[in-house]
Amino acid sequence: MEAIFNRRSIRKYQDRPVEKEKIEKLLRAAMQAPSAANQQPWEYIVVEEKETLQKLADMCPYSKMTASAAVAFVAVANRDTIRFETAWQQDMGASVENLLLEATDLDLGAVWLGVATAEANAKYISELFGLPENIMPFALIPVGYPDGQENTFVDRYDSKKVHNEKW
Repeated sequence: MEAIFNRRSIRKYQDRPVEKEKIEKLLRAAMQAPSAANQQPWEYIVVEEKETLQKLADMCPYSKMTASAAVAFVAVANRDTIRFETAWQQDMGASVENLLLEATDLDLGAVWLGVATAEANAKYISELFGLPENIMPFALIPVGYPDGQENTFVDRYDSKKVHNEKW
């Protein structure tokens, strides 16, 4: 699967919309992720309006590229579906990674921005979208057609990080 090897964080996008069919494919890929006890805590807010994309860009110093994205996905976890409190972030991570890999496969660029990792970011997203208490913000993923930055292979394999049978 070449998308695994070619996926990169893409932060510059063409001024071009992402087709509805591709948006659905991204969401379908995200929701196909493995999940502890099949709890599937993920839900997604799809944002295409420029005004809201700009507000998302203002979340933190690292989210500025969101303003130029064609679409952004806000990945949130529904606390009501969680049966294993220690596993929801792993489920969400798998879901977001699936979305990123599908973006690469569709010749789109995307970047994973942490929301759950910073209390201020989570609060910003919760307030921006008026999220109820049971909905926990996890990540922001701006997506668009890459503008000059390519998803190309960079070999990250490091044999020193492989331990056979013992440390």
